[in-house]
Amino acid sequence: MADDTGFAEGLNWALPLSVAAGAGAVQVSLMVYSPYGDFLYILLIAPIICVTGLIALIIAGLRKKRRQGRWLSLMLIAFLAVSGILHMNRDGLRASLRWFLSSHRLKAEVLAQPAPPKGQLKHMEWEATGFAGVANETVYLVFDPTDSLSAASRSHSPGKFGGIPCEVPRVRRLERQWYSVWFYTDEVWGGRNQLDCTGFGQ
Repeated sequence: MADDTGFAEGLNWALPLSVAAGAGAVQVSLMVYSPYGDFLYILLIAPIICVTGLIALIIAGLRKKRRQGRWLSLMLIAFLAVSGILHMNRDGLRASLRWFLSSHRLKAEVLAQPAPPKGQLKHMEWEATGFAGVANETVYLVFDPTDSLSAASRSHSPGKFGGIPCEVPRVRRLERQWYSVWFYTDEVWGGRNQLDCTGFGQ
């Protein structure tokens, strides 16, 4: 009995790779556009694609179209692999892409600021997330002219670092002298909540 004709016979490795690349491009675009973009993709778009692919795979199996089933399986595997890798690296990838696209403007804004209080580094809010005032997380772009935060960025550990007014969970190096600094939930630079981030006494 003939296995497949028409559409299935024209399939090759380009198809699953194209599906994976297209899905990756959509995921990265959403990721760059919004801090919630990756979760929208993972919680909504990816399940729709997976369910559609599984239905097509079941139909191919019922119709005994083994070749079409094999290619559908490869497309799903490639899609899941690319989506998973991008999701696991979303924070670093998003920061790098946003910096690549906006660094010139952001640098100018930070450098144009007046001198900060003694002992603190020039900074600006780079990103804030949260839901109606709950679980707010703020990331700051920080200019460090002496690159003193380089060790903090390599350690990947929380700590109290020079030029930042309170303990922070993460420092990431964007390029020489420029860093993104995550603050703990509901903590902001210059504010006082569980931590004193006002910088008094610095």
